[in-house]
Amino acid sequence: MGLLPMGADILPPSDDRVFKLILTNQEAKPVLIDLISSIIKRPVVDVEVRNNEIPPNDTQEKAERLDVNCRIDDGSQIDLEMQASRIQEESDGKHQNLKGKSIYYLCDLHSSQPSKGVRRYDRLARTYQVTFCSYTVFPERTDYVNSFSLRHDEDNELLSDAIQVVYVELSKLQEIMEKSVDDMTDLEKWAVFFQYASEPTYRETVNEVIASKEVLQMAGNLLMSISQDERERAVFRSRRMYQTDMQSNLATAEDRGERRGRIEVARKMLRRNKPIDEIAEDTGLTLEEVQSLRQEI
Repeated sequence: MGLLPMGADILPPSDDRVFKLILTNQEAKPVLIDLISSIIKRPVVDVEVRNNEIPPNDTQEKAERLDVNCRIDDGSQIDLEMQASRIQEESDGKHQNLKGKSIYYLCDLHSSQPSKGVRRYDRLARTYQVTFCSYTVFPERTDYVNSFSLRHDEDNELLSDAIQVVYVELSKLQEIMEKSVDDMTDLEKWAVFFQYASEPTYRETVNEVIASKEVLQMAGNLLMSISQDERERAVFRSRRMYQTDMQSNLATAEDRGERRGRIEVARKMLRRNKPIDEIAEDTGLTLEEVQSLRQEI
């Protein structure tokens, strides 16, 4: 039935590579159809994956996009991606880099539609950019799904729904996890599967979710197969190690930059003959460090 063994070590489908491996598998068309249907809120009859290749086994393969680019039966284009780790952002908490990335790929995909004869712009296929995100992008919004189209700034009149950006925040599923599986929507079930399938604490609930739909059972079988593949487990470990090393190096560089900044402030205060204890308190340096800087000056 695709149920996950209680004690099994399962790779997380919230990892972008695992996410793509599940959705682009040759047997996964019903899985992808159901997932897309739950997102756009209408039945999808057929889907064509246009980039089902998986990047090579390289720890730096994040240079390759691990999205799932599709065309469905009415011609609409849908790009799905899993944002497994935080991308570098400004410190204002607005996630403008992530949002800019979504808009860039959405517009690029929409404008790439082939022209046949004289283009009718009112007949272009609708384009969706869907990002499943393992962290919170909109802390002020309680909904875990947030969808955006082109609307008027003041009265919210719809200009066009030809392009649409959708964010599914997997970090906001706490209330959903309190529901019975029978009361969950299809998209809620998929969100629970992506977020919690690898966590033993939630294995019983995840298995209830899997058992509730045949396509989720297929997804569970695919996830088990990927998790038991030693090659894929090795790739997963290598990628995680590489990402952790990169984050550690970035944090170290930031700490060094912050410390250099504190030292420079302390030097300026020393030149203005500020008391040593005041300098230490304002900069976070120790009294001994400030004394040493004074001797240098």
